[in-house]
Amino acid sequence: MSVSGAQDKSNDSKAPREPIAGPEVLEPPYPILVEGEVVSGFGRGGKQLGIPTANLPEEVVERTLADIPIGVYYGWARVEGDSGEVRPMVMSLGWNPYFKNEKRSGEVHIIHKYADDFYGKHMQVAILAYIRPEKDYDCLDALIDDIHTDIRVAVASLARPAYARVRENPFFTS
Repeated sequence: MSVSGAQDKSNDSKAPREPIAGPEVLEPPYPILVEGEVVSGFGRGGKQLGIPTANLPEEVVERTLADIPIGVYYGWARVEGDSGEVRPMVMSLGWNPYFKNEKRSGEVHIIHKYADDFYGKHMQVAILAYIRPEKDYDCLDALIDDIHTDIRVAVASLARPAYARVRENPFFTS
């Protein structure tokens, strides 16, 4: 399986997207298992986008995820204090060109409504497949629309048996 790392300069978030991403069964290098303390990010996810994110520590992004291409991924995540629930997630790994970030970040959106943030809590993430390359956008609404499409793709993709089984991985019980 080839995973592209090129940044897509296309701003056409209305172009048709496939409803499922990734092959029917996991292929190397997946799953990629990472964990760390949720750290403060740029404060945009929940406030500006309405899509809160839990940010991976810089060490995880720079060391553990250094060899995978920038882009959007999906998988499962568990956060300390969430009754042990393993929930679907989408993750942006990259530079976030719309916001002109100066460092690479790993921003995980757990697909669940939480009452409170969980900065400082331990988070485990199983990255299972690549959805799309990172894009630059002309406007915030186009970015938000694409993220909502990523969420739909993640939920549909995770419903397949090979992906759903990863929820039970011993990684999440340690």
